[in-house]
Amino acid sequence: MAEIPVAPVVRILKKAGAERVSEGAAKLFVEELESIAMDIAKEAAELSRHAGRKTVKVEDIKMVLKR
Repeated sequence: MAEIPVAPVVRILKKAGAERVSEGAAKLFVEELESIAMDIAKEAAELSRHAGRKTVKVEDIKMVLKR
């Protein structure tokens, strides 16, 4: 089950210029967004653990995004 709702993704795609978005396209987009987000989250969590913290901070996420 997806964590990210489909409706906001459809709005994002429409803001980007899509006139219409199929249900399949929206669901695939959600899956890919969640996959990317999970990769970022895992790396950020690892960085916080490496720093001796339990809390993921802004700088952890920024560091992941710079890579």
